[in-house]
Amino acid sequence: MKKTIHTTLLGVFLTCCISMVTMAQNPFFKAYSTPFGVPPFADIKAEHFEPAFTEGMKQQAAEIAAITAQKSKPTFANTILALENSGDLLDRVGTVFFNYNSANTNETLQKIAQVLSPQLSKHRDDIQLNKALFERVKAVYDQRAQLKLTGEQIKLFEKTYKGFVRSGAALATDKQERLRKINEEVSLLTLKFGQNLLAENNNYTLVVDKKEDLSGLPSSLIAAAAADAKKRKMEGKWVFTLQNPSIMPFLQYADNRSLREQIFKAYLERGNHNDAFDNKTIMSKIVALRAEKAALLGYENHAAYVLEESMAKTPAKVQELLNQLWTATVPVTQQEAAELQALMDKEGKNEKLEGWDWRYYAEKLRKQKYDLDEEELRPYFSLDNVRQGIFTLCKKLYGLSFEPRTDIPVYHEEATAYEVKEANGQHVGVMYMDFHPRASKRGGAWMTSYREQKMENGKRVAPVVSIVCNFSRPAGNAPALLSLDETRTFFHEFGHALHGLLSNVNYGSLAGTSVPRDFVELPSQIMENWSTEPEMLKLYAKHYQTGEVIPDALIEKMKKSSLFNQGFATSEYLAASLLDMSYHTLKPGQTPTDVLAFEKASMDKIGLISQIPPRYRTTYFQHIFAGGYSAGYYSYIWSAVLDADAFEVFKEKGLFDQNSAQSFRKNVLERGGTDEPMTLYRKFRGAEPDIKPLLRRRGLLKEVN
Repeated sequence: MKKTIHTTLLGVFLTCCISMVTMAQNPFFKAYSTPFGVPPFADIKAEHFEPAFTEGMKQQAAEIAAITAQKSKPTFANTILALENSGDLLDRVGTVFFNYNSANTNETLQKIAQVLSPQLSKHRDDIQLNKALFERVKAVYDQRAQLKLTGEQIKLFEKTYKGFVRSGAALATDKQERLRKINEEVSLLTLKFGQNLLAENNNYTLVVDKKEDLSGLPSSLIAAAAADAKKRKMEGKWVFTLQNPSIMPFLQYADNRSLREQIFKAYLERGNHNDAFDNKTIMSKIVALRAEKAALLGYENHAAYVLEESMAKTPAKVQELLNQLWTATVPVTQQEAAELQALMDKEGKNEKLEGWDWRYYAEKLRKQKYDLDEEELRPYFSLDNVRQGIFTLCKKLYGLSFEPRTDIPVYHEEATAYEVKEANGQHVGVMYMDFHPRASKRGGAWMTSYREQKMENGKRVAPVVSIVCNFSRPAGNAPALLSLDETRTFFHEFGHALHGLLSNVNYGSLAGTSVPRDFVELPSQIMENWSTEPEMLKLYAKHYQTGEVIPDALIEKMKKSSLFNQGFATSEYLAASLLDMSYHTLKPGQTPTDVLAFEKASMDKIGLISQIPPRYRTTYFQHIFAGGYSAGYYSYIWSAVLDADAFEVFKEKGLFDQNSAQSFRKNVLERGGTDEPMTLYRKFRGAEPDIKPLLRRRGLLKEVN
């Protein structure tokens, strides 16, 4: 008997020792000893994630139990603040893992994500549906009128309380159990949707083996396609992909109409091949489950649930804005289509304008009308020059400097790290930049965070942010030369980064970009305005070979053509926004069995012309089915009203006006989610936004009363 006990104890002892050794080897279980406490990426292995997540959930569960076990009366400090400060390990491992899974994923990480997704969903529900915890939170909320709290503290406990209610804390037990199942299923479905889309993007290639089929294509695109082919061991051929830097210029310039049609249709059919990567059933289930969840929580539909926490507040307000803009856009789009058809007719080809023709003939028409070829612009927008231009802008507006740091660990060899400093040399934060497409990175461009800004023991915890893009790679002997659209995107994502970097709040939950979706795009979109202002262009748009500043004649052509093709650009965006709302205003039981038929009916209803598909079709609409923008894709145009109106200040007072910049910083960028968005906006602007600057910018003003 004693021998058995000794053997058992020895086994337990050895297990504990092994566990301690494993924990000691896991970088997540130690304080980071890296510069500025960034994650030690070189030490992080795939096998470290699951144990760290498990321990992180265990630690936070213990912290929650300690809050609910207290005998003392619930207060802001012992309940709201204690909850806010819980889960540090889980936050640390989560930020690294989910950023990896977006920007540097592989099969192993994707499998780990599938295992962890239901566990994390359960963990979140265990907190949000914890009756004893909710009772303490509610007790603090109910006595809010008597508490002497700062505005930021009030915002934190209001956000905390609403978070519990909106997560089902006040529901009956049986409804909570159903809610748990819905959350778990949706977490897996959204993950799978994104993984399928990544596979679809990576699986398709258009291989060209005849030089004559390259007719019309810019030399930079041909060189990039040849380099891609070589990488794939297809030397002597040219490979084009569904990544934007490849497909978009191909559609703009390729003379071979049948090849344009082929790659265009491949782009539109992503996630729609009735195979392992098909997204139709997945998104249909997501829509149905979201509608059911909204009903459980007492909302008419998912959009009503989501929009309650937005600036728009209701689906009706969103529809009102979208319909107003759609009405203004339709005649502009019809006129553009007629012009392109006339150009085709003039060529005597007797062909009807199709979707794969639009960008091609639009480029020809631009050349004809304004003597401007977008490829003429690329040499003036090398990646290095654009980056330096943004740095110059940030210095002029906010006094910031960006110092490259090779001693800061990076998560991928293509990522670069910068220390951001104030004019007086004070540390602001760390910023990563990662620019080019690869198989391990999802499409698009985004800003993300590895550490939110907050105050700890009276000291500012500096943020660590990153921008991730899919810009054109260097080709041949030339550096990476950006299109005008890519240049705007760089400015856009940098605006998000500034929102994260300049945050100056007490609580991480309210920091930086922790604001409603239809407000978060203001800091990003206002930055885009500077990218094409002549005074700004003179500072950074320089020919990569000669150093020549972009000529006035070229700037004038850009200005004159700024409204060109705006009907197309606005239509495809609005169509996607309206499609998003069509899905997310459905009630339980209304989910379509044929999602493609539903998509077509939705687009026919608004009168979208056949040559323009919505910017994102159903089966690859990652923003709303895997990216957090469900019932929220309208946010870009809502924020565009704000940014167009806000930029009027700089047009009136000077492009680099210090007082205006400091006001925007103090009232918007630094404040995060510490106040209502419209309150923050009014403090900067002095009034609520006017829609006219946006309509004027898009050439739509004359169409609206």
